[in-house]
Amino acid sequence: MKADIHPDYHEVTYSCTGCNTVITTRSTGRDLIVGVCSSCHPFYTGKHKLVDTAGRIERFKRKYGLAV
Repeated sequence: MKADIHPDYHEVTYSCTGCNTVITTRSTGRDLIVGVCSSCHPFYTGKHKLVDTAGRIERFKRKYGLAV
């Protein structure tokens, strides 16, 4: 490897504002604050729900004869 061409690889922390989880890892970047992480994201926790403000899902079910 050539000397002095690689970035500094140091320990950084990622903080989640959703669940206050702190993850320590190594990176070339800096400390980072994220909005959601894998431990509080609705898709990964199973708390995912559809938000249908225009009634599109019900309209689709009525149109194609599916039970509401």
